[in-house]
This record gives sequence, structure tokens and C-alpha cells, in this order.
Amino acid sequence: MSNKTPQINNQQDDNNARLELVINATGVGIWDWQVQTGELTFNKRWAEIIGYTFDELQPIQFDSWASNLHPDDLVKAKSLLAQHFNGEIDFYELEARMKHKSGHYVWVLASGKLVERDEQGKPKRMIGTHLDINERKNNEELMIVTSQLLNESQQIGRLGGWKLDLKTGDLFWTDETYRIHETSPEEFNPTVDAGIGYFLPDSQKIISKALDEAINNGIGYDLELQTYTTKGRKIDVRTTCIVTQEDGVAVRLTGIFQDISEQKANQRKLEKSNLDLANANSALKLSAHYDPLTGLPNRILLADRIQQAVAKSLRNDKYVAVAFIDLDGFKAVNDSHGHTIGDELLKKVAKRLKHVLREGDTLSRFGGDEFVAVIDNLSDPRESDLIVLRMLESVSSTLVVEKKLLKISASIGVTFYPLDSAGPEQLLRHADQAMYMAKQQGKNRSYVFDIEQDVAIKHHNEALKRIAQALKNNEFALYYQPKTDLRSNRVVGVEALIRWNHPDRGVLAPAMFLPAVEHDILDIEIGKWVIKTALQQSQNWLSSGTDIPISVNISPLHLQHAEFVSELKRMLDQYPNINAGSLEFEILESSALKDIELVSKVMKECNQLGVRFSIDDFGTGYSSLTYLKRLPAETLKIDQSFVRDMLIDTDDKAIIQGIIELAKVFNLKVIAEGVETPQHGELLLSLGCYFVQGYGIAKPMHENDVLTWLVKWEKTPCLVDGRV
Repeated sequence: MSNKTPQINNQQDDNNARLELVINATGVGIWDWQVQTGELTFNKRWAEIIGYTFDELQPIQFDSWASNLHPDDLVKAKSLLAQHFNGEIDFYELEARMKHKSGHYVWVLASGKLVERDEQGKPKRMIGTHLDINERKNNEELMIVTSQLLNESQQIGRLGGWKLDLKTGDLFWTDETYRIHETSPEEFNPTVDAGIGYFLPDSQKIISKALDEAINNGIGYDLELQTYTTKGRKIDVRTTCIVTQEDGVAVRLTGIFQDISEQKANQRKLEKSNLDLANANSALKLSAHYDPLTGLPNRILLADRIQQAVAKSLRNDKYVAVAFIDLDGFKAVNDSHGHTIGDELLKKVAKRLKHVLREGDTLSRFGGDEFVAVIDNLSDPRESDLIVLRMLESVSSTLVVEKKLLKISASIGVTFYPLDSAGPEQLLRHADQAMYMAKQQGKNRSYVFDIEQDVAIKHHNEALKRIAQALKNNEFALYYQPKTDLRSNRVVGVEALIRWNHPDRGVLAPAMFLPAVEHDILDIEIGKWVIKTALQQSQNWLSSGTDIPISVNISPLHLQHAEFVSELKRMLDQYPNINAGSLEFEILESSALKDIELVSKVMKECNQLGVRFSIDDFGTGYSSLTYLKRLPAETLKIDQSFVRDMLIDTDDKAIIQGIIELAKVFNLKVIAEGVETPQHGELLLSLGCYFVQGYGIAKPMHENDVLTWLVKWEKTPCLVDGRV
């Protein structure tokens, strides 16, 4: 018996060794799980599949193994195990992703079977295998991506294509992309760094920045750049990119890569030919078509420019503004200081007017002290209002000529094609007539020629005159509507709202008169009055021991006025006891988007003075997240149109929830206007909107009533039904 036992043991060892060789040859990982203790044993291959050595993972518990599973696959694994343990399925099998030692996931086919239960029938031991199927899964994904790439390429009509897997860093090129680079998959293994390295230095900077934008911000690109092939040949290419995201994170970039060298060469030849021809024509026409004093187009060239603008307007369904500009007070300058000073003054005025106009617009010297501006490509005639206003301001600002301070102004008449469907000569005549109307109304202003609306314009001008008189007679007043914090019922500020104490019509709301001044300098004068009055009221409240932040509505025209910031600083300096942080400007979302660069610049300069901003009626405009990020505002104000029906309209409620979440992302405060009932307040509070205003708290009130209301509110803060 003692001689036979060693033989049996030796035979068993040999069998185990053979079995291990067979298993190793198949590349299968073996695992053995003690279900009740959680102990997990395995072979070397099991560890190698996920990048570890056998010793690095010994010993291991089931929980440690489970933590390496992809979260999505862990849920599926637990479900299948439960089914297997309950006898619902005979065999456990799952394709799952396991985290590799290097941090990425690899695909394995996990198979197993319960081989032992305890006396109570509970699972005790389970054995199984792990098979590396990563290459197969990647090939499957590659086939899918290749098919998608082919479809996208066909759709957008491109040639070469590429795909970058941001999880693994793998870069895939189509055969055409290899051809463009004059190489092949056998000769070149594409990587991001290698691909960028072939671009010319300037192009490298552009493509690198574009890739960063795509990865970090999800913004695709469409670029024309220059690169070298692997043979050293310089070519022009067009490369585009679209971004695929998962849970808001970029996971894949896909794009096209097209050789456009021939097209670019032809384009450069054409551009050179056009430039040579233009230079030749320019030399011939310069003396005949330009004013020798100012260098501006003369009457002859102006007629041609108007004709071209009219033709372009017909093709593109756009408007053209013809503005006739006459200098007020120029004759007095000539008479007092002589023609030499007068000529220098004309040159300076020409330079200022030219600076105001957009690139592509035309400014002509019509004769003497008259100029004509042709402003084309307008989607709406009102787009020219700000340009005309700036022309007025540029001329009326003091000019220095040979150390002499000269003060003139301008009268501008404007007509619009095709509203005014006359020919070029008649358009000039109509603009000239409108200019004389501007002079008759007091000079230093503009007037729009419109036959059909002539009566309406007269009424409008009368309204402006009456509003200006009201401003002069101190007929305006500010009413104040409180803002509160729903959490503490604390009053956090008031909004100043203008009212007109009309001697005949009673108290008028702003909608009854402000639209009349929307595009007039009077709009700015009223805005100044509102700011100054609000500051004075804040000073009065401070003197009585009450510090209440005040928000003021600022019009787009006022905000974009050239001297807005400097005038604001002068007003703030007059009230040194007022903390500038107690003043807030409310700007409409739509107005902030008209000139995002200028508005953002003005807002930042105001921030430096301590003044804060909120975006009013948020949700009614069309701002992108990029625009919102660029505006240095502190608060988003939810428009009352959403708040009013939020209790019965799920869409309005959803919009409000979206705005609140958006505010959180951008670290902004949010306030809701139009809160009329306690139910509005309760719902907004539950959604995370804590700051509110509306009739449910208080209607706008006269300055004399604010302090009394504050005392009452502090004693019994309570939302009421403001609709009754």
C-alpha cells in the first residue's frame, strides 16, 4: 500500500500539469469562487487578461473582482448570477468589460456554473472561465464605426475620413485618407501627434486649438489648412470634425479629410488676376471718382454704389439705407476761421463718419458740407438706427482743428429701399428732403422719409416732443416693487419702475410711452434720469437707516452708448455713501445678444465700478450657452409669462426647472417675476428658486410707501393672492 500511493500521487500531478498546459494554451482564465466566504482563486491567465501578474492579485475577494466590472455590466452580472442561483438558468454567461490595470476596460466572456450547494441548498461553490474577447469586440465596433463613417462621408460629399476614440486614443483613417497622405496602413500607424505634426506650423496651432475645443467643449470644426504628405509634398486640405458625447463627455471624434490643393491653386490664380485688374482699374478711376479733399467717393461713384446696393438688395431680399448728412454750423466755422480750417474740419468729420460705418458701407462727399452714407445688407431697416445715432454723436462731439475747439452737429435724412422704391437719383432726393425735415425739427437729429407713414411719423415726433417736455417738467416718477427671499421672507431689494404722471391721462405705465423713445436719444436721457433718481432715493433711504439694493432697467440703446460707463461713474461719484454693489442693472436677454462683444465689454467695466447685472425676461430670447457664459451677469430673471401659468402648464414648469438648473451650472442666482399667489411661491421654492417678486408680495409702490410696507412685511410676511 505504501508503494502504490506515491505512484497515484505522481500520476495525479502529471494529470494536473497536462491540464494546466492545455488551459494555458487556450488562453482561458480559470476562476473558483467560494460563494459564502467570497474567496476567489484563479490561474495566471485570469490575471494577465486584465494586465496583472498572478502575485499582484492574490488573495482576492469577490467584492474586489466586482469593483473591476464596468458599472453597467455589474448590474447585468448580478442579475444573471441571481437567476443562476435560483435555478432559472443552467449556466452563467456574460460579455462584460473589466477594468485593465492601465485604466481602460477590456472585454471578456465570463462563463460559469454552480457546482456545490450546502445542506440548506444555498450556493456554496462556483467555477468558471474568463476568455479575452477584446479584439473581437473592437473589431465589431470598428465595423459599425466604419459603416457609419461611410454613410456620413456619402451624406456630406467628402473624400477621406477619420475617427478618434478618445477612450483608447486610437486613430482610424480610411483608405482615402492614407492616399491623401501618400502612405498606407502598412507603412504608417496614424496617431494624433503624428497627424498634427505633418501640418505647417501655423496650421498646427489652429488644428490643435480646434481639437481642444472639440474634446473639451463639444464644438466641431470645419477648417481649410496646409499640411505635408509623408513624401514631403505640401498640400491644401479641408478637415472637419463632429463630436460624439456620452453623458456630456466627448468619447469620439469623426470627420473628413479632403485634398483641395487644385481648387485652392485655381482660387489663388483667380484672386491674383482680380487683384491685378482691380489695381489697374483703381488707378484709372481714382482721379475721376474720388473727392480730392477727403478721399471719399464723389457723386459719380456714389450713383454707381447706390445702383449696386439696390441690385444686391433685390437679389438677397435685404434693405438699403441712404442717409443724407448735412453739417449744422459749418458755414459759421468757415466764415469765422477761414476755408483752410473749414477744409481740415471736413476731413476730420469724414474720418469720424467713416469710422462709424461698417466695412462694406459707402460714405461719399456729395458736395460742400454734405455727405451721403449708403448702408446696405440690412435685414430690418431698424438695424441702421444705431449707426445713424453714432454718426450724429461723432459729428456733434467737439473737434480740435489747429488747436481750435470747434463745435458743430449734423442733420441726417434717411430713406430705405425697397420701402422707397425710387431710382438712385430719387432716393438721394428723398433722403435730402428728410434731412431738411430733421433741420426743421431742431437739427442734430435724424429723420426717416416714408410717404405712407408720414402722418404716423408726425405723431411720433409730437410724442417725443411731449415726452421730452415731461422729462423737463419732472412729470416722471419711480415706483418700487420689492424682491424677497422665500426661505427667510427677507426683502433683498426693489426694482425701480418708471411711471408718467400725465396731467391729462393720469398715471401711465412704461408700455404707454417708452416704445416711442426706443430708438431716440431721448431714450438715453430718460435712462440717465432713472439711474440718477434711483441713486437719490437710495441715498434718502440710507439717511433714514434703511439700505435697500435697487435694480434699474437699462435699454439696449443706453447700454451701448459710447459714454455710458463714464457717465455712470460720474453719477456714482456724486453719492459716495452708496455702496455701488447696491445698484443692479437689468438688461433684456434679447438686447444683450445684439452686440455681444460691446455689451460684454460695457458690463465688465460696470462690474469694476461695483454695479451688478441681471438678465431680464430670461427664456424669451435665443441665447446660446456660449453667449450666456460670456456675459458677466450675476442673476437670471425668469420671465413672468412662464411663472404665471406654471401651476397649470407643465411646459412652463419644465422651462423654469431648466432655467434654474442652468443657473446652477453657471453659478448664477435666479429670481422669478410675476409671482401672484402663495401656490406660485411654494412651487418655486420646491424647485430651488428662492428669490421672487410679483403682485403676490406687493404691487409697485410710490417711494413714500416703501418704508411703511417694509415695517408691515417684517411683522407679518405673507404671500397673498395678487390677482384679486
